[in-house]
Amino acid sequence: MLIVAGAYVVYGLTGFGSTVVAMPLLAQVLSLKFAVPLMLLLDFAAFLLVGARFRRGIRYAEAGSLVPFMLAGMALGLTVLIQVAEQRLLAGLGAFVLVYAAYGLSRRGRHLSLARWWSAPIGLAGGAFSALFGTGGVLFAIYISGRIRDKAALRATNAAMIMLSSLVRVVLFGATGLLFQDGLISLALLLVPAVLVGFYIGNRMHAVVPAAGVVRAVYGLLVVGGLSLLARAAVAGLAA
Repeated sequence: MLIVAGAYVVYGLTGFGSTVVAMPLLAQVLSLKFAVPLMLLLDFAAFLLVGARFRRGIRYAEAGSLVPFMLAGMALGLTVLIQVAEQRLLAGLGAFVLVYAAYGLSRRGRHLSLARWWSAPIGLAGGAFSALFGTGGVLFAIYISGRIRDKAALRATNAAMIMLSSLVRVVLFGATGLLFQDGLISLALLLVPAVLVGFYIGNRMHAVVPAAGVVRAVYGLLVVGGLSLLARAAVAGLAA
C-alpha cells in the first residue's frame, strides 16, 4: 500500500509516472506477470475515479498522433511479456528504468521541442513498454511535453494517454488471461484506497510544491530501483 500510495502522489503531481515509480519496487515482491496487470487495473481505476477533472485540457490532436503506433507497439510488447522468462523481463525493466532516470537527471530543466514525426518511434516504443511493464506512459509524456507548453493541458493530455493505454491493455490482458490470475482483482480492490490517498496528496502538492525538485528525487529513487532489479536478475541467472 505504501508503494502504491507513493506512486500516485507522483501521478497527482504530474498526470503520469505512477507505474514507472511503483514497478521497480513491486517487482521485488511480486512476479512481473502479476505486477504489470495489477498496476494496469489501478491506473484504470485512478482515471475513472479522478480523471474526469482533466478532460477540458486534453489536446486531442497530439494524443491522436500517438495512437496507431501505440497499438502496434502493444501487440509486440504483449507477445514478449507472455513468452519471455521472468529473469530477462526483470533485466529489461531494470535497464529501462535506469535509462529513463539518466535521461531525466541529464535534462536540467531544459525544454525539449519535438516534431510531429516523433510520434511514430515514441508511440511504438511507448506501446511496447506499456504492454511489457506498464511504463510506456513516461515515453508518451516525453513526446507530449515536447509538443505542449501549457502546464494544465500537458497534465490532462498525459492522463488521457494513460487512460487510453489502460483501456486497450484491459482488453488485451483480459483476452490472454493475465487479468484473471488468482487474487489479482481482489488485491487491486484492496489497493484502491491507497490510490485515492496518494492522488489526493499529489494533487494538493501540485499547487504549492515545485514539481522539479520532487521529480529529481523520483529519478534518484528510480536509479536505486533499476540497479536492484538488475542485481536480482543477475542472482536469478546464477541460481539457474
